[in-house]
Amino acid sequence: MVTLQPLATAVHRAYTADLDAEDFYRMLRLRVDVFVVEQSCPYPELDGRDLENSTRHFWIDSADGYVLGYLRLLEDPDGTFRIGRVATAKEARGLGLGRKLMRAALAEIQRAPATLSAQTYALEFYRGFGFEPSGEEYLEDGIPHVDMHRYPGSLR
Repeated sequence: MVTLQPLATAVHRAYTADLDAEDFYRMLRLRVDVFVVEQSCPYPELDGRDLENSTRHFWIDSADGYVLGYLRLLEDPDGTFRIGRVATAKEARGLGLGRKLMRAALAEIQRAPATLSAQTYALEFYRGFGFEPSGEEYLEDGIPHVDMHRYPGSLR
């Protein structure tokens, strides 16, 4: 059982090379639990981008060692950042962990351009951070998504 106690407030950040195997496993476990199991969406979760030198992981732990929230920050060759794999454990939803993770990632990239692929139900969440839709809705693995961008100079 997940305990939503004191450690559910600190955002941790690390490059993949700086993670120990146990922490990395716990992050991947949450991603699979949310995106593959809970959303009934069998897709290739392990896409190889976690192993890139510039990939950063942001996460929030529970008091008993579970990852309650997670976000992956990628850096594309053109200098654009890509936010993805934003996930919160079912037991921790509604606590604002996703907002904390987004604020930490955006503080990291500051005013650099950023993109993400949002599940359509989360459009307003990402708009709150200065992201705007940049195309039409599409299905990805059977789930409606919209590409979103945040450009330099966004004040959020």
